Amino acid sequence: MAVVVLMVGVAERTGEREVIFPEMAALAIGMWIAPKRVWNVTRLQLVLLMGAGAVAGVCIVRWSPWPLAANLALAFAFAAGCLSLSRTTLVPLVSACMLPVLLHTESWVYPAAVTAMSLIVVAGQRAMERGGLRPEVYYDRLEWSWRRDGVRWVWLLLAVLAVAALPLSAGYRYCILPPLVVTFVEFANSKSGFRNRPVQVWLMLVAGASAGTLLEWACHVRLGWPESVVALAVCACLFVMFERVGRYFAPVGAVALIPMIVPPQDLFRLPVQIACGAAVFIAVALLLFQRCYAWNRGQFVYCVVPTPLRRYISRPNRGVQDMQG
Repeated sequence: MAVVVLMVGVAERTGEREVIFPEMAALAIGMWIAPKRVWNVTRLQLVLLMGAGAVAGVCIVRWSPWPLAANLALAFAFAAGCLSLSRTTLVPLVSACMLPVLLHTESWVYPAAVTAMSLIVVAGQRAMERGGLRPEVYYDRLEWSWRRDGVRWVWLLLAVLAVAALPLSAGYRYCILPPLVVTFVEFANSKSGFRNRPVQVWLMLVAGASAGTLLEWACHVRLGWPESVVALAVCACLFVMFERVGRYFAPVGAVALIPMIVPPQDLFRLPVQIACGAAVFIAVALLLFQRCYAWNRGQFVYCVVPTPLRRYISRPNRGVQDMQG
């Protein structure tokens, strides 16, 4: 909470909105709060990759003559190439590269802020490990197959472009926000544990976007409170939700901070577009990459029912099994 408040406070103090990097909340959740390793990446790689992705995104905005859809594809391809060459799974790199392209950010303040906040995240994680607040994280060098993994990234890119075609043509750019693209990549990854909780993840994304929008409008736009105070309230709501649900999903943190970098007139359309975009991205990932149409009935019910409600689902043979036990 402190590091997010610091980030927003610096943006308020300097007047540089590019300092607010919503994915910072996702990095803090994944590197500090989640009890297990979320991304297979070293600390040095995290700083270098996030900084390189932010620089690439600004360069694309400044010098690419292509339309928005082509620039988004170029940003996604750059992130995919970096992840492949480094053999890491730092999916938030996709957001760092695509966000300036989508929001047309040309300031070099953005990559400087992303690099600085990445340094804070890795330093904080190391300090927590030394202080015994979390277990030490190790990096495992992944095996890479250009044929298998390269083709997979190409299919992911084509799927992102297919989903983005309608929102871009209709002017609904918030349907394809980078944290939603990160969610799509996480679900398309067969090793992602959240592929078994699509409805719960969708509800968490919508709840995070709604909470961030409501607090930004009510506390900052209407009451004039500092956005650093709003950021504190947003983080508090997120962490309460995480503790109640018992699960952590890093893109929710990024989605909850997005309302702070959009124009006030777009606030109330933001949660609706995020809900629609998240639903489409998750559905496409499940259909094309997880092949949910081949699931049996039990697996399908297990996936669509949120975790807190699964305990209330009756099992036909449960009583007989208990008697036999």
